Amino acid sequence: MSSNEPQSALPACWTFLSSSEDTTDRLGRVLADVLRPGDVLALVGNLGAGKTRLVQALAAAAGCAPGEVTSPTFILVQEYAGRWPIYHFDTYRLHGCDDFCELGAEEYLTAHGVCCIEWADRVAAALPADHLRVEIDIVGETAREYRFSATGPRGREIVQQLSGAAA
Repeated sequence: MSSNEPQSALPACWTFLSSSEDTTDRLGRVLADVLRPGDVLALVGNLGAGKTRLVQALAAAAGCAPGEVTSPTFILVQEYAGRWPIYHFDTYRLHGCDDFCELGAEEYLTAHGVCCIEWADRVAAALPADHLRVEIDIVGETAREYRFSATGPRGREIVQQLSGAAA
């Protein structure tokens, strides 16, 4: 892409079908290669869709200790050390944006790490304008469909890099 091409020419959405945990691990490796500190993943999906599983794949690829990543449902936020910090939120038990902000979300969102926010639709108004929305649907016993949607220029850049790297 030439530098004169408008940012809006970048793809805003990309879909990835994972048929197994190994394929999800591959997606995690691709994500780890394209994400950088300051990026925010807004994870949305039903119970059991695989939000935590995607964060596990990403964290492993980013050099976090195996088995370290678990669902932060009762802890609400966990931090993992890898190539860059990963801040893993679970907002399922929160009562909205005020609760999310009371966790110190703004500090995490502006820190030098990657934020992964499960149940992000519950705190959408508190998310930065430019983030990557990841909707996860169960399409089979082990199959998942991941839909990545950009909400700004950095999100579009990530979508472009994902679509090129995972092709």
